[in-house]
Amino acid sequence: MARREKGCAVALAGATVALAALIWQPVAARAAEAGAGAALPRFGSLRADKVNLRTGPGGNYPIDWVLTRKDMPVEILAVWEHWRKIRDWEGTSGWVHEKMVWGRRQAIVKGGVRAMHKGPDPAAPIVARAEPGVLGRLLECRGNWCRIDAGEVSGWVRRGDIWGVHPDESVP
Repeated sequence: MARREKGCAVALAGATVALAALIWQPVAARAAEAGAGAALPRFGSLRADKVNLRTGPGGNYPIDWVLTRKDMPVEILAVWEHWRKIRDWEGTSGWVHEKMVWGRRQAIVKGGVRAMHKGPDPAAPIVARAEPGVLGRLLECRGNWCRIDAGEVSGWVRRGDIWGVHPDESVP
């Protein structure tokens, strides 16, 4: 098949506690880095500018797409060993190795040109207008508004105008 590219924790005593800590430390570190302990589905983003999207959870499965946009937000739908089933903002889904996604929150502007406001209020001054497909670091969400940092501009956009956050999700 041809490749297709797309941009887009029981208390213990003594030595047993120390042993348990040594065993679980790498697991906890990895979970904290990638948000692996979080409920599914959850959002993350691509860690590289070339990510193979496979038809199944393993290196032997064929590559269906090659995602070519670092920091693109993805929804993590399932976890199997070191593999994550993801979906992008256009609905394409498949399996990637856990090293290719991380917990850094990004959002992508969807639909038409969207106003970025100085505050979470439609009456707040507009600081910029974002084209569809613009990526921004998701900083926080309050009600129907989310604050993103898109390069040199930071502002508030309506939650419904971006993809990368669930409708009722709280983002610090």
